[in-house]
Amino acid sequence: MPKEIEERDVTREEAAEQLESLADALRGEGSFDVEVRNRTVHLSPPSNVGMQLSVREESTMFRGDREGITVKFDWQPK
Repeated sequence: MPKEIEERDVTREEAAEQLESLADALRGEGSFDVEVRNRTVHLSPPSNVGMQLSVREESTMFRGDREGITVKFDWQPK
């Protein structure tokens, strides 16, 4: 299956709501669906998942200051 990526600007509140929704789904038992662009992706995480958290701070003369957080979860489906 190809990787689905959705990029858009949202408010901080909308970003927090999206993260809370994913956290609730991960806390639950069994599989769950995630809406990405115009597609529904069915995910089946096991009880333990891999997690990667990275934080970026950069300052460039041309683009100015930028900050970002990337959170990545991965697993072998059950």
